[in-house]
Amino acid sequence: MFKELHPNIRVRIYTSFLSRVVGAAVFPFMAIYFTKEINATVAGVLLLIQVAAQFLTGLYGGYLADIIGRKRLMVTGEILKLVAFIGMFLANSPWFQSAWVTFFMLLLIGIAGGLVNPAAEAMLIDVSTKDSRAFMYAINYWAINMSMMIGLMIGGWFFERNLFELIAVLLAISLLTLWMTSTKITDTYVVSEEKVREGYGLKPVLKNYSLVMKDVPFLAFTIGGIAILGIEFQLNNFISVRLEQDIASSMMDLFGLFSFELDGIRLLSLLTVANTLFIVLFTSLFSKWIKGKKEEPIMYAGFALFGLGYAFLAFSNHIPGLFIAVIVLSVGELLYVPTRQSILADIVDDTRRGAYMAFNGLVFQFGKVLGALGIIIGNVIGGYGMAVLYVGLVFAGVHFSRMAIRRRKSPEEIVLEASGS
Repeated sequence: MFKELHPNIRVRIYTSFLSRVVGAAVFPFMAIYFTKEINATVAGVLLLIQVAAQFLTGLYGGYLADIIGRKRLMVTGEILKLVAFIGMFLANSPWFQSAWVTFFMLLLIGIAGGLVNPAAEAMLIDVSTKDSRAFMYAINYWAINMSMMIGLMIGGWFFERNLFELIAVLLAISLLTLWMTSTKITDTYVVSEEKVREGYGLKPVLKNYSLVMKDVPFLAFTIGGIAILGIEFQLNNFISVRLEQDIASSMMDLFGLFSFELDGIRLLSLLTVANTLFIVLFTSLFSKWIKGKKEEPIMYAGFALFGLGYAFLAFSNHIPGLFIAVIVLSVGELLYVPTRQSILADIVDDTRRGAYMAFNGLVFQFGKVLGALGIIIGNVIGGYGMAVLYVGLVFAGVHFSRMAIRRRKSPEEIVLEASGS
């Protein structure tokens, strides 16, 4: 079936897989890099600026994809990425090293991502059909998880000692993805004259999102999602820095078969691999179990397990316990992700689905903002304080999600639910 997908889809999955494998070996560990090269507070601020830049560019990039075409915007973004990777390569070479140049290149990569990602997502929809879409996204989901797992394993073992070589590979992959995007993808999207007449200004963009922001239940559900996703992004921010600082390097013996050196960075990569592997192996099983059951309580249970697992990661140095916590949060993830997506489909106003889903995509960026803030806050309140904060975010996620669902329901549905009918 994969060969039956449109060539654009196959090329995008290939390029995304290659980019994520090497990107996952570098980008999740940049919080540690900036903390060591500068300090924890500045590291949090720098990552927050990078997230904000990608967030704003993403808003505009989604609009530009309809004005100038998908492929043209994707190629522009890939060129910017290539320039940024060249800069990172030079700023981390044996001849010249600069954390600040690295940051500005990372900022440029964020801007490039804000241009590429909305256009690529729109292109996938353009060239897919209703019948092939579910299979397309399933393949893409597996590719993302597998590439992240492989990349994090590589980064955990080589980031600290071989950053220059990793960036060199990233640069080579960027050249390859630029070539594949510019030569293998065909632009099937035809820009309409009406869209072109709207121009490149901010007014039509703001008008589009102002309609969404008047929907209070949807905004409440969005805030709930940001609270939960803000917990997830702690892994590559506060938790990664804490593990690197608190886990002393030691030799580990695996069932007497072989031994290896384990430090905080390598432990982080193993924990992330365990989470990804669990998700990949058990997604189908949990999806079948959830089918036909009431979604709302399952979503809340998922929130709770997810938050509790991360709360343990925030303060504990007990290695077996950390892996158990990863299993707990992985179960929570498998429970809340599909149920929340299904409930979201019911909350969205179908007459403005495009604007709603575009705004919902920004939940990811706001979650990254909370993740970057976690480094700054964690530096003040410590691991136990962060654990309490994660539990608080779970309560916020449940509260705002429940508020959204109840406000969207009709009064008759609420009465029937309260009576147990």
